[in-house]
Amino acid sequence: MDRAVDAANLAANAADLSIWGLFVQADIVVKLVMILLVFASVWVWAIVFEKITSLRRANRAADAFEDRFWSGGSLDDLYEQEGAKPEHPMAAVFGAAMSEWRRSVRVPGIDIAHSNVRDRVDRAMNVTISREMDRMERWMIFLASVGGTAPFVGLFGTVWGIMHSFAAIAGMHNTSLAVVAPGIAEALFATAIGLVAAIPAVLTFNMISTNLARFGGRLEGFATEFGAILSRQSEEHS
Repeated sequence: MDRAVDAANLAANAADLSIWGLFVQADIVVKLVMILLVFASVWVWAIVFEKITSLRRANRAADAFEDRFWSGGSLDDLYEQEGAKPEHPMAAVFGAAMSEWRRSVRVPGIDIAHSNVRDRVDRAMNVTISREMDRMERWMIFLASVGGTAPFVGLFGTVWGIMHSFAAIAGMHNTSLAVVAPGIAEALFATAIGLVAAIPAVLTFNMISTNLARFGGRLEGFATEFGAILSRQSEEHS
């Protein structure tokens, strides 16, 4: 009879070690930690999806724009089509440069070749690149923060849960494995969730940061080439 009761108790404890059981039986502080980490993990994946999608879209738009830019067509026509109301970063850089260039050309009596037009055009492109990259890098700090802090938040939940479990065990005056295991498992579950949130955040942060840096270099390369083209045109204009 006693063996049957012990088997039933062990079965009940085993059922309580399910993921939902670990959450439901955890202390309120540990539950809050788990909920916070789950929301952080979901938000991390939402950011990752948005960044990957936006980078692919920006690269495709840049490819199409560069094809039109190097096709030999009129820069003024391209400005009217895409630069005046840019819909992607490279068009924004082009539009900023062309706007500054056209304003300078329209000034009567100005010697473009010997004025500081090139400096103003370069400054306009650099400011635009910085603004566009800031926009594309939005929420990246969140990925870095989750990657760096989620394991420690989970560890806090684990430490708190273990302290709570030991206090309960001391009150029951029973240190058998069947009594200790559920409380320890609940506490360790918080660390597991912290790692589940942190590992993807770190890996994707490094990957996305590399791709963003590559795209930023692409914009800077285009700005350098376009600045050289405008410089040659200023010499021809003079």
